[in-house]
Amino acid sequence: MSGAAMAQRPVQQQADRVENKPAKVETFVRLFNEMPVRHLIANLDTKVETFEIAGGIFPLTLNDEGKAHNCYICCPTSAYIDYAMDETRNFAAHPLLRRALSTLIGACAPLVRASGLDRQAQVNNWLYSTNPVPLLDRPAIASLRAALTARFPDRAIVIRSLNDIADPATIAALKAEGFRMLAARQIYIFADRSAAPAMTRDMKRDRARLRATPFERVGNGDFTEADYGRAEQLYTMLYLDKYTPLNPHYTARYIAEMHRRGIISLAGLRRPRGELVAVTGLFENGGTLTQPIIGYDTSLPVAGGLYRMMMAVAQDHATARGLFFNMSAGAADFKRRRGAVAAIEYNAVYAGHLALRRRMAIRVMETVLAWVGIPLLRRFEL
Repeated sequence: MSGAAMAQRPVQQQADRVENKPAKVETFVRLFNEMPVRHLIANLDTKVETFEIAGGIFPLTLNDEGKAHNCYICCPTSAYIDYAMDETRNFAAHPLLRRALSTLIGACAPLVRASGLDRQAQVNNWLYSTNPVPLLDRPAIASLRAALTARFPDRAIVIRSLNDIADPATIAALKAEGFRMLAARQIYIFADRSAAPAMTRDMKRDRARLRATPFERVGNGDFTEADYGRAEQLYTMLYLDKYTPLNPHYTARYIAEMHRRGIISLAGLRRPRGELVAVTGLFENGGTLTQPIIGYDTSLPVAGGLYRMMMAVAQDHATARGLFFNMSAGAADFKRRRGAVAAIEYNAVYAGHLALRRRMAIRVMETVLAWVGIPLLRRFEL
């Protein structure tokens, strides 16, 4: 394929992306208004509303500053300071580098706080680490910006989870309408949406393992009440215990309600007629599949390949539906061996209506992240 054709392909792929489904948005918002947010996501404090503009409908979250221990999915201070500081654990074998990175992050903390980004109105926030964004053109973005700045004159307007592979046209339109692009992390996307994508050696091995596993496959319609509690345990083992407690703490109630209401689909593996040993929750939106829930019994031998099999299930799900598969951040080599390509993910921020001090802090953040953050993300595959 020529360079010009490759450059055009993501834009062409994005053109056929569907908008948010009104029924799904309304169901999601209703859930978070029927129950206390912390009963669903234990380390989150936010308000969830429905936002309609230019014929589109979105979940909208309203977050305020000063919320202690609030999850990064609504709190940039947690993302850019707390989570970044936690990530330095990956450099334990290089103490000088770890110390240098910690110093850099600490030096940037006053800048992030000065931006006031925690006081925000976030559009299209499904409360996942990755929120696939439907295609937005300049007229829609202009209408969105006008409506939200008039209603929230003291809140930054934020859209997360944008990347150059799935969202090039939306990013261009946002920039043209005055949004700043703050680099967030490096993610990995399986972008081959053909019906029969090329299979790498590792992909073939994963599927052979899945066919031969002694565990029983659990389909979307096979989950029981007990499985929801076990799913929370498995997710906690991986994302909160093994990785970091800063990740969203999705509860059994959350997993059950999101599944019963048709917002996510579930799949897993269980011991013969016994408990789950692995689980994944899948979310489709805007032409992209994400995997907000994944967990497995970390007490079992790694050689059993539970994580690999759950990733294969998700990848096959995306292929069957012609979707991008956003595999999120981390485990770079693992994901590349399964056909994924790296992309920088951005948070789009509009601050033109805010006080000069906040605007300047956000502009400096954009520059520092572009010149220092992105090279570090690429160099260390964070």
